[in-house]
Amino acid sequence: MKVKIKKLNDNAVIPIRGSEEAAGNDIYACITEEAQINPHETVKIPTGFATEIPNGLVALIYSRSGMATKKGLVVCQGVGVIDSDYRGEWFIPLHNDTNNIQSVQPNERIAQVIFTDFIVPEFIETDRLLDTERGDGGFGSTGK
Repeated sequence: MKVKIKKLNDNAVIPIRGSEEAAGNDIYACITEEAQINPHETVKIPTGFATEIPNGLVALIYSRSGMATKKGLVVCQGVGVIDSDYRGEWFIPLHNDTNNIQSVQPNERIAQVIFTDFIVPEFIETDRLLDTERGDGGFGSTGK
């Protein structure tokens, strides 16, 4: 699979895999000076690039485990979605989940991206759903 990428800033780093077996490509902050993120605040960090993702694919943006466990910085909505028709700059919304000010350095790895295909469902309205043993039990209803 080939994804076209356009640098919007000369300092942008094209996403790269950290190892040969890595599923995701690391995304880097395209900033010229340290960015501080206050406790429980979300800041959009620029990447300095835009992409042309092939039709039928989506880019999913995930937190980096090191960033989350060491600094408490996570992708704010859990998983970000970049659709194939988006042509603007990628921004990574990092949320500081700690009670301390955290910082992001220029060209620091801030997130990772995994590309995947997806299925577009056709919703069919109905008055009745098939019964199951579980039924409408949710939120822990299937056991401890």
